[in-house]
Amino acid sequence: MRYDAAVIGAGVNGLAAAVHLSAKGWKVAVLERAAVAGGAVKTAEVTLPGFRHDLYAMNLSLFAGSPFFAAHKERLIKAGVEFAPAARSFATAFPDGTWLGVETDLEATAGRIAAQNPTDAQRWREMAAAFDGDAPHIFALLASPMPSITALRASFGAWRAGGAALLARLARLVLASPRNWLDENFSSEKLKVMMGAWGMHLDFAPDIAGGALFPYLESMANQKFGMVIGKGGADTIIAAMVRALEAAGGEVRLGAEAVRVLTASGGASAVELADGQRIEASRAIIANLNPRVLSRLLAPPPPAHAQMARLRPGPGTMMVHLALSDLPDWAAGPALKSFAYVHLAPSFAAMAKAYTEALAGMLPVEPVLVVGQPTAIDPGRAPPGKHVLWVQVRVLPAKIDGDAAGRIAATNWNSAKEAYADRVVDLIERYAPGFRAKVLARTVLSPHDLERDNPNLVGGDSLSGSHHLDQNFLFRPAFGFSRYRTAVPRLYMVGASTWPGAGTGAGSGFMLAKILAGS
Repeated sequence: MRYDAAVIGAGVNGLAAAVHLSAKGWKVAVLERAAVAGGAVKTAEVTLPGFRHDLYAMNLSLFAGSPFFAAHKERLIKAGVEFAPAARSFATAFPDGTWLGVETDLEATAGRIAAQNPTDAQRWREMAAAFDGDAPHIFALLASPMPSITALRASFGAWRAGGAALLARLARLVLASPRNWLDENFSSEKLKVMMGAWGMHLDFAPDIAGGALFPYLESMANQKFGMVIGKGGADTIIAAMVRALEAAGGEVRLGAEAVRVLTASGGASAVELADGQRIEASRAIIANLNPRVLSRLLAPPPPAHAQMARLRPGPGTMMVHLALSDLPDWAAGPALKSFAYVHLAPSFAAMAKAYTEALAGMLPVEPVLVVGQPTAIDPGRAPPGKHVLWVQVRVLPAKIDGDAAGRIAATNWNSAKEAYADRVVDLIERYAPGFRAKVLARTVLSPHDLERDNPNLVGGDSLSGSHHLDQNFLFRPAFGFSRYRTAVPRLYMVGASTWPGAGTGAGSGFMLAKILAGS
């Protein structure tokens, strides 16, 4: 069968492109090598029956607030998408038995900050108020192809609203390191650490330039809107997009591994599958792939593609999924049980040390942990009275050269992952005494397991490419290729390796689909 477009990879961005093109009348086929759609957004019972775990992504706030969801909200709701909002979004527990967290009640958040520093509490209120004016300009830029007239309009809109002073302030925010920006705005070390932990989600240790934007956006957006997770699991968005696509006449083929992109008439024309089938596409082939993975489908890859294929991975990630008899009893206080995320990132020094050790190929002595408590928000993910815990371990080496603590001798992830997961559980135990006794079962996904399940996650990098400034904006995945075109006519690339990067916002897929469809 001949299609207008073939999409390789049923991740969020590939499906978003397919959904939008199908809504514009294109006939679209999505080809997925795995047995289930979703890419890095999957939910499964990997510990015990009845315990549903988000294998990778858990936070769906970017999706729920995205231009893609706004454009297709009616179709996706009809297709069954459901969200579970979290008013208490994130907190950090500290080793001294204290905590600091953000919830949508501004005065509750500010009150906790005031206990640390009253001046900081006032600055937080001012920043939250200013966010209403700043956010539209920032999000307009993030939702614009790079470069584009739309991006210029977003910049002009910021200039018209606040002049050169606003543009300069936003530019400094984009360029600053987390520590420098936070030091400039706040005095309380705990407040700065709480916000700075978000940088570790996107490959930004405290002193890396370009890392301030994410802590700012996450802190202020969670203050304003809270967090959103998927009702029943993150895969609610995947199931809804698949249904919406099929309702429009498109299709998703599972177990359909692409092995080659074929060319004719000077451009991409078909996708050859592992079983020998050829899926012809007359208008576009869209690869929701890391450029290194896409290189394997081009025989041979054009010389210009080598520039994209050099996209540098970020550090690796481990996922530890736990079935629990009860949520952790946090030593800092029972209120922490009600937050979607609890960060165990006690200081800038601890974050920097873990990052440096991982980049040196060493297993960090004390990694940064993002402890997700989805059943505190959506209890139906586990049997009555039971819970699941989502633990993201940041950051880790893709290849192990040694253990910074000198305790784990294994230098391959298949042998080391359970021992390192023990270290993770021990770390949580320090902040929540008695935690280990609550664990009913666990499943550990090492950086190697992440890449094996999803080859786009090179070296277990859950971001599909570092977001440092030399690989962001106009340089993602490489200069000259930030508008989703490749060196092969009619072959396009979307996904976390492209602008605007990682996350569940469906930005690249939606922006490319609008370019192709004309709106």
